[in-house]
Amino acid sequence: MTNNSEPLPLDVVQVFMRVAESASFTRAAELMGMPRTSVSAAVQRLEALLGARLLHRTTRRVQLTPDGEAFVQRARELLADAEELRQLFQYGPAALQGRLRVDMPVGMARNLVLPRLPQFLQAHPALQIELSSTDRRVDLVGEGFDCVLRVGPLTDSSLLARPLGRLPLINCASPAYVRAFGVPQSLHDLATHRLIHYLPGLGARSPGFEYLDESGQTRLVPMAGALTVNNSEAYLHGCLAGLGIIQAPEPAMRPWMDRGELVEVLPDFRPAPMPVSLLYAHRRLPRRVQAFMDWLQDIMAPYLSSGTAAPGAFSATAPG
Repeated sequence: MTNNSEPLPLDVVQVFMRVAESASFTRAAELMGMPRTSVSAAVQRLEALLGARLLHRTTRRVQLTPDGEAFVQRARELLADAEELRQLFQYGPAALQGRLRVDMPVGMARNLVLPRLPQFLQAHPALQIELSSTDRRVDLVGEGFDCVLRVGPLTDSSLLARPLGRLPLINCASPAYVRAFGVPQSLHDLATHRLIHYLPGLGARSPGFEYLDESGQTRLVPMAGALTVNNSEAYLHGCLAGLGIIQAPEPAMRPWMDRGELVEVLPDFRPAPMPVSLLYAHRRLPRRVQAFMDWLQDIMAPYLSSGTAAPGAFSATAPG
């Protein structure tokens, strides 16, 4: 017999939502720092209170039932309302509380966010931030991220996006490479040059050298290359070692160029600039997430007005 008159505890609803979003009791437990048995018990308690089965459980996966899908939609609104209510009369730096889980490209985390993060946390001392920086495209919902900064084309139409601008790309080589192979003067010269190939998944076919033609269309020139990499650090340092030409964000390359460790080649044949966006899953964001996204946009604003980004802020790589 169920006890439908008992109020729904918000912490139990939050546990269920994390299970639903990650489709895994084990993953939800890891994300929330709880024992798996506690997560399972919380979901069972919620189902008992509601008198409804919310999840199909198998040995391999967890899937929402129709009742579970309906509950998720209302629970999302409930938790957002609870967050707003909790902070309704909170003012000042301590008003923002809780944990933020965010992801961004390696170069942006290292060069833009981390140097300024002490000031943000000083202004909001009750926040805790989990910062992921990786070259792979994380699963925002499945891995429990509040927001991610994405460099490159957007492919997941189920997510909401805040466009921040476009990131210009240039073609770079090292002085050692130029001494060995010369400076290409035209696209035809690329037949005797080497490209460092960047592929997120090794074993795929490289598109080659990319450039914008006079009509604004992206064109490809197949190129040879002795090195293929799958992360931004190897991409940059392979270029510094003289192993080939790379096509990378101009702001990230600027410090190396200013020191004479890299030079631009074929400036008239640059690739198309890459869009930069903040992605999030729900239209009603907790105040802490909104504040972080606004802060991130603010510190980038001086560099994004013309569609560029902060010097050194982004990974020396293809879309992130």
